[in-house]
Amino acid sequence: MATALPSPARRISFFAYGLIVYLLFLGVFIYAALFIAGLWVPKSIDSGAVGPRSAAILINALLLGLFVLQHTIMARPAFKQWWTRFIPRPIERSTYVLATCGVLVLLYWQWRPMPDAVWRVDSPLLRMALHGAYGFGWSLVLYASFCIDHFELFGLRQVVLALQGKPYTHPPFVRPWLYTMVRNPLMLGFLMAFWSAPDMSQGRLLFAAMSSFYIVCIGIQFEERDLLKILGEDYRLYRERTPMLLPRPRRRDGA
Repeated sequence: MATALPSPARRISFFAYGLIVYLLFLGVFIYAALFIAGLWVPKSIDSGAVGPRSAAILINALLLGLFVLQHTIMARPAFKQWWTRFIPRPIERSTYVLATCGVLVLLYWQWRPMPDAVWRVDSPLLRMALHGAYGFGWSLVLYASFCIDHFELFGLRQVVLALQGKPYTHPPFVRPWLYTMVRNPLMLGFLMAFWSAPDMSQGRLLFAAMSSFYIVCIGIQFEERDLLKILGEDYRLYRERTPMLLPRPRRRDGA
């Protein structure tokens, strides 16, 4: 049985919701880069009153754990199938993005500073290189998202299709040049940004270590398992031929 097309007013409301959530995401994304670097924001990863270290570790670990739970559970196909019994399908992805923004805002707000230094790079040249790598990492995240389908990833494509009265179709499996080097350049960008620190505090180290563990051991594993189910043999062959995070030298013919 064909699904009834939502009314024009409802489709417009879906689009407005998706657009507002997308703009909110852009603000949260930019704040994340400034929060970690400690630049131009009222609350950064090392700012605020310093309390007992054990309490700070516990609270910060719980905040990061909440992000992991939200990001892992809400992204699973089984959850989406259940969730769309209550949330209209065109705004399911936007609602996921909204929940992610909410968890991150809570993290920014409640993060407990642990400013004691783990390392400090004194060389001006190395400091400049690490600052450059930090900016490059965040730029790589954004660029990698556009190499596939940035607007699909953050829910705008879904609400635009609904606004046009078109059925949703899953984007085709594509391998732009960046994705022929590594399977997860977006996650590589996050890892570069998290660890490119000329001044690494205990709090930033905790953030980088827990985030990296989630990316490598949980996030990528679940995402690739889901993609294998959706895309089948094409993705299996792609995964066999393309490294996960670190590019490897290409072999010359006859070598």
